[in-house]
Amino acid sequence: MKKIVGFFTSLKLTVALLAFAIVLVFVGTLAQADEGLYGAQAHYFKQWLVIGAQLFGHKIPLILPGGYLIGMLLLVNLVTTHIYRFELTAKKTGIQIAHAGIIVLLVGQLSTDLLSCELQMRFNEGETRDYSDSATDYELVFRSGDVNTSIPRPMLKPGSEVSPKKTGLPFVIRVKELWHNTDINFRAPMMKNIPPLTTNGIAVSFDFRPTEDAKAMDSKNVPSAVLEFLTPAGSLGTWVASDWAGDPSLVEAVRNGYSQMGAAMAQKIAGLLVAPQSVTVDGKKFTFTIRPLRVYHPFSLSLLKATHTVYPGTDIPKDFRSRVRIDNRQTGEKREVEISMNHPLRYGGYTYYQYQMTAGDMVERSGQTPSSVLSVVRNPSWLTPYVGCALVGLGLIIQFLYHLVGFISKKKTP
Repeated sequence: MKKIVGFFTSLKLTVALLAFAIVLVFVGTLAQADEGLYGAQAHYFKQWLVIGAQLFGHKIPLILPGGYLIGMLLLVNLVTTHIYRFELTAKKTGIQIAHAGIIVLLVGQLSTDLLSCELQMRFNEGETRDYSDSATDYELVFRSGDVNTSIPRPMLKPGSEVSPKKTGLPFVIRVKELWHNTDINFRAPMMKNIPPLTTNGIAVSFDFRPTEDAKAMDSKNVPSAVLEFLTPAGSLGTWVASDWAGDPSLVEAVRNGYSQMGAAMAQKIAGLLVAPQSVTVDGKKFTFTIRPLRVYHPFSLSLLKATHTVYPGTDIPKDFRSRVRIDNRQTGEKREVEISMNHPLRYGGYTYYQYQMTAGDMVERSGQTPSSVLSVVRNPSWLTPYVGCALVGLGLIIQFLYHLVGFISKKKTP
């Protein structure tokens, strides 16, 4: 037991962990060029153990402790050292408080990583939303009447089957292909050089092909899946479900991408993409698609006005501002607020930041409906960095003043 306590309270362990942390940050930063920001975060910092690295376009055999392991061992090291090494004396008060602040920072970072979520809310003027969309997680959704059945993307694995016991649906879902990120191309009549992925639904009009994961911060992965639905009576056919059809912002991007073919043709292509796909079992129709994972709120926001102003004589943005109405059915609260740059809305445990906007004179002249995108953040541990930093600062000040007073006292002594 003494050896175990000695190991976890050792200053050598602290130095070794900090050295590994420096190496991990260095490797993870370099890897962002190959894996992207979010990919590097998941690979190096949100892992217990890092096996292999992608650097300068090459795979390097490398084994490092991940961010979770380093952070957890540092936390254990600090706590055990507090218990077994530090003395509760006036001389050590500042050090105790400073180390307590570091412990709060470590615990806060872990809880933030485990409990926080980052979402987005997109709506046009006049629209109301009682949900937010995830920017990184997706779901396969089946709708029958007013009933929605959501299957999280982690349940969908290539070659696997999702049974009715897990979903409550009257058929088996066989995942024939699942691509994390895909490109899309319209199958124009003169360009149908290869057979379609399936002979049902949107795959007749569009080709979907896998591509590398998105790496830029302003881009995201668009998953697609080739699915077969099976019942005891036989197969219901093979279909393609894609976020290209389930995410309105991507549908708009496809429409804009084909705008050079004319507004009417671009609208027709977008219409083919969002055409409902459905299967019928026992007289019930099930419409399905892949879309960003939705998180529903017990209140709604309505976008009343999206304002985008620029500095006079330039196209440099001056202000983005969304005027929204809060409608909380549980409390009966109804009020209007403005969300602008550096002035978020904090409500219901969420913080709404102004993120993107499509508004202004050019949008109005083109006949488009002004729209706004809010970044929605839920972080129950948002206070811990402030508390931790305050404790560290207070501890250092107390320790400095203690030694300063002692030094001055000794100097005054004859």
